[in-house]
Amino acid sequence: MQDFAGNSLLTVVVLVFVAMLLLFEGLYLLWKSYKSPEALQLEKRLQALSGSRDKTPQAKILKERMLSEAPALERWLLRIPRARELDRLILQSGLNWTVSKLLLGCLALGVGGCMTVMVIGHQSEAFGLMGGGTLALAPFVYLTYRRGKRLKRLEQQLPEALDLMTRSLRAGHAFSSGLQMIGEEMAEPIASEFRIVHDEVNFGVSLQQALANLTKRVPLTDLRYFVVAVLIQRESGGNLTEVLGNLSRLIRERLKLLAKVRVLSADARLSAWVLGLMPFLLAALMNWGNPKFMQPFWTDPIGHAIIKYMLTLMFIGALILTRIVRIRV
Repeated sequence: MQDFAGNSLLTVVVLVFVAMLLLFEGLYLLWKSYKSPEALQLEKRLQALSGSRDKTPQAKILKERMLSEAPALERWLLRIPRARELDRLILQSGLNWTVSKLLLGCLALGVGGCMTVMVIGHQSEAFGLMGGGTLALAPFVYLTYRRGKRLKRLEQQLPEALDLMTRSLRAGHAFSSGLQMIGEEMAEPIASEFRIVHDEVNFGVSLQQALANLTKRVPLTDLRYFVVAVLIQRESGGNLTEVLGNLSRLIRERLKLLAKVRVLSADARLSAWVLGLMPFLLAALMNWGNPKFMQPFWTDPIGHAIIKYMLTLMFIGALILTRIVRIRV
């Protein structure tokens, strides 16, 4: 009887162990299907495939990007005319954001900044709204910065990608093979963009539409020249390798000229930074050396008005200086 009870207990222990082992195995497989690096990379590529609003029947097989994870908020955002353009800006920046997260972040920062200025700073409602509105624009400023940085990196990588495409065509490979080579051998972010073009062509989208989608995701003039050259060659024929080689040299020469212009305008840009930061540094230094002299600016209403008008004029001056030192090549 004791042997039977002992065998039953051993059987139960083994079954519990096997059940727990299968449970952990199932949880691991579930995590691997949705949250593993490979699954996240695949999801990111599928989301990026629908970065442009292509309404052709061939492109309906592609997954559309979601504007929000909440269905109710998704339906509301779809009614906004510019929501898709804002989503395209997020896609161009390379950030893993959604339109709803961006807008909710701006709203939270705006309300928090307004309440901070009014309650803690004891300022008027107009000044609170101005401070909250400025803080609400911070996510858009960061989004614009990341987008410009990514596009600049793409522009620098484009000549090397064209050279790789030229060598591939001269070796006898097809144009789609050249796209695949760029996606596999080049560094990010240009590798992912050309990999998306190759995936779209494999999914049944025409090459013309896939290249058009590329120009919408990456709004660079040099990249448009590449797309136009490829499309003209497909329509009328010609030596594509020679055209791409000349285009690569042209882009490199333009980047060299732009670098020379930035070196020659470095003095003006440094002067703009000095003029913009000097008032704040002088105010901090004077407040540290002689607090009584600066106290009326923080306590007297006239001092508050002077600070408000001064910040407004400085903002206008910063915009003018930015326009002056920005030289396009």
